[in-house]
Amino acid sequence: MKKRIIVAGCGFGGLQFVNHLKKNQFDIIIVDKVNHHQFPPLFYQVAASQIEPSTVSFPIRKIFQKRRDVRIRLASVLSVNKEQNFINTTIGKFNYDYLVISTGTSTNYYGNSKVEENAMGLKSTYQSINVRNEILHNFEKLLYAENKEGLYNIVIVGGGATGVELAGAFAEMTKEILPKDYPNIEKAKVNVYLLEGGKNTLSNMSSYAQKYSQQQLQKMGVIVKTSTFVKDYDGKVVTLNSGELILSKNVIWSAGVVGNTIEGIPEEFVLPNGRIRVDRINRVEGFSNVFAIGDVAYMETDKYPKGHPQLANVAIGQGKNLARNIHKLDSASNPEVSMKELIQYEYKNLGTMATIGRNKAVVDLPFIKFKGNLAWFVWMFLHLMLILSVRNKLVVFINWAWNYVTKNNSLRLIIKDSD
Repeated sequence: MKKRIIVAGCGFGGLQFVNHLKKNQFDIIIVDKVNHHQFPPLFYQVAASQIEPSTVSFPIRKIFQKRRDVRIRLASVLSVNKEQNFINTTIGKFNYDYLVISTGTSTNYYGNSKVEENAMGLKSTYQSINVRNEILHNFEKLLYAENKEGLYNIVIVGGGATGVELAGAFAEMTKEILPKDYPNIEKAKVNVYLLEGGKNTLSNMSSYAQKYSQQQLQKMGVIVKTSTFVKDYDGKVVTLNSGELILSKNVIWSAGVVGNTIEGIPEEFVLPNGRIRVDRINRVEGFSNVFAIGDVAYMETDKYPKGHPQLANVAIGQGKNLARNIHKLDSASNPEVSMKELIQYEYKNLGTMATIGRNKAVVDLPFIKFKGNLAWFVWMFLHLMLILSVRNKLVVFINWAWNYVTKNNSLRLIIKDSD
């Protein structure tokens, strides 16, 4: 009888794990709360009306429609039972021989319930559509609202790659699109704020990248405030740690993430940020047959004593490595002997990158750092390669090419209930 593997979450890690399992060797169940694999690096482009939501979302059933050994269940995982080897979900219980937790992260509001209630997140396709809807709808309100000041200000909290890329995209939108679509709006009054708690934007990249990103954003008209924290946001007013107030109905929160852990994992194995402690083969501490990969996993190594960065390449590498190790565990007659043969994971840093806007990007490679046009083309090429289907690669490329030539597109749709 085939052993059953349950994969909780079909992000980068979960997808690669299943793809690298040999066909028809296991009974595989993927449990995910959405029916599509998502591509977070381009959520900001959906939010800024640069590409279509469908190009960053891939139906899971379509991905695995030729795998008869893979079943998909649309549900949320609620808890894991270590003693009886089953998980509780919103649609019932599922027994497992191996459990792989690949649930990713969600937005971290650092315990501020008012900010969580009123700010917009950017951690899913749905949220990116919501950001697009709200920003465009508020532009419409600027044409008739009596109190317009809060509508003019777009506030992005968090100066990491997502925040920088989003700020650059909205800066370009206000400069190039507003005059065409909304000639009656005074574009000079529209402000894009980028608030960062650290001393620099792109804090996980080199000082070279940090300086360049901040300079370029400021040239584009973005108001960059570093060493700045949001103390409160009530839906109308952003209160900063300095006491400054910013009127805004457009606040997008990208300041941090928290791991989507599962009830039943002992608290001593879960960090305050929600990441689950795992060993070098991604096995959850305290378990023999439960594993965690990707952003939700916390693995300490000599190279990364504080855990690996929460990047797509880490999740992909861990998913592939775990698939190889699962095959070895399953084929070994003596588990103690097989442990010596398992491959310990280590992340090889191939570099980091971020785009700021048209012809503006930074690339940090281990052996070289560069910026500008070349970095922008490298960023686009590598992100195109990561997109799953050929069709989606082509659609995204065509959108990018069209936007580059025309500085315009036809994707500014407000899709929500008219009420």
